[in-house]
Amino acid sequence: MANSIKFNDNYPDISKSEELFKRSEGLIPAHTQTLAKGPTQWIKGIAPKYLQRGKGSHVWDVDGNEYIDYNMGIGPIVLGYCYDKTDEAIRRQLTDGITFSLVHPLEIELSEKIRSVVPNAENVRFSKTGCDVTTAAVRLARAFTKREKVLCCGYHGWHDWYISVTDKSAGIPKSTGELTFTFNYNDINSVIDSIDEDTACVILEPFVFEEQKNNFLSELAEVCRKNGTLLIFDEMWTGFRIAPGGAQEYFGIKPDLACYSKAIANGMPISALTGRQDIMRLIEKDVFFYTTFGGEALSLAAALATINEIIEKNVPLYLQAQGRKLKDGYNNIASELGMDFTKCSGYPCRTIITFDAKAGNPLEMKSLVQQEMIKRGVLWGGFHNICYMHSDEDIAYTLKAYADVLPVLKKAVDERNVKSYLKGEAVEPVFRKTTNFNTKPDTKLK
Repeated sequence: MANSIKFNDNYPDISKSEELFKRSEGLIPAHTQTLAKGPTQWIKGIAPKYLQRGKGSHVWDVDGNEYIDYNMGIGPIVLGYCYDKTDEAIRRQLTDGITFSLVHPLEIELSEKIRSVVPNAENVRFSKTGCDVTTAAVRLARAFTKREKVLCCGYHGWHDWYISVTDKSAGIPKSTGELTFTFNYNDINSVIDSIDEDTACVILEPFVFEEQKNNFLSELAEVCRKNGTLLIFDEMWTGFRIAPGGAQEYFGIKPDLACYSKAIANGMPISALTGRQDIMRLIEKDVFFYTTFGGEALSLAAALATINEIIEKNVPLYLQAQGRKLKDGYNNIASELGMDFTKCSGYPCRTIITFDAKAGNPLEMKSLVQQEMIKRGVLWGGFHNICYMHSDEDIAYTLKAYADVLPVLKKAVDERNVKSYLKGEAVEPVFRKTTNFNTKPDTKLK
């Protein structure tokens, strides 16, 4: 019998997952289209590799095992799987068609809705993926300022201009990599030291997990303004999640350009670029940013329904409340057990659990917790990506599971032999870590 959401006696049977995995060998590079969903981020031999369906906050793998999901499609599922209002909008539009030979009215309707919610949205442009719009934003910034250099902080997709700063930069021309540099979050001096007269834009995630300190974002906006450099918010994670208007609304800071995806359509593929009209209008003649599927109507309908629901139900407030319970609950359990080597941090809508290397191998500790949470029916990757369907019962059950699992971790750490507790191979390092953080141009603005 497949495992369910309970304190199961056995680890889940994942035989069908393993069969599918073997079929992917030699066929799909890295076995996955999305790194965070792939086998390197899950304990091998224990974690399922393929999911079949989802409803609300729960998912079922191909072997029929049920889990409370805290990954939420790696971000897009903000309302919940198979959420009625969004799915109904998709079905209604499907009866009329998906992609057309001329512009569809939904392009206007959704643009107007975004303009009414997002502070800087004088103009709106749609595409399909997050890296589409971050790349378009950088191109617009370069065209508008007639400068070439980029300063970035966070993760901004797989395109050349960004991925050149990571350890997966093979295949990117050296000349491209020489135009992008990095700075540290909450460190305004790292920006001041790096920005120069050829810096077209500063692009960053308004926050990842670390909370803003000392009005960092306001100071950053002022540094950019004084230098004639455009400020771009990459709001893939913050948009429509921390507030209906994203980090712009939450922090009261209006960037020149902003990029959205993930939560905007509850799982449908769509991204949006918003910004000042004088910058965005360059798309009309000077900057080419057009795609066949930018006006695909199912995603437009899903986004409109999702945003309406986020506003009507005040979803960000709910995400904050449920996320706060998990964050505080985990930290309280760890504190009561004297486990000062692990903590849950971040804004409540999206938190991360970390492990101090002084206590042992962080990846092994993460793998042990993941292993034991999966046994108990929680699909756990070290994060809490909260959705609107995460119920009080889900939260209570998850905290009960933590109270059961953390003593196991503590015992393993005290014995200094976490690896011996693992039933399979540990997870591998997270891709998002770059190899050369806070890199500076050779020439600075004097």
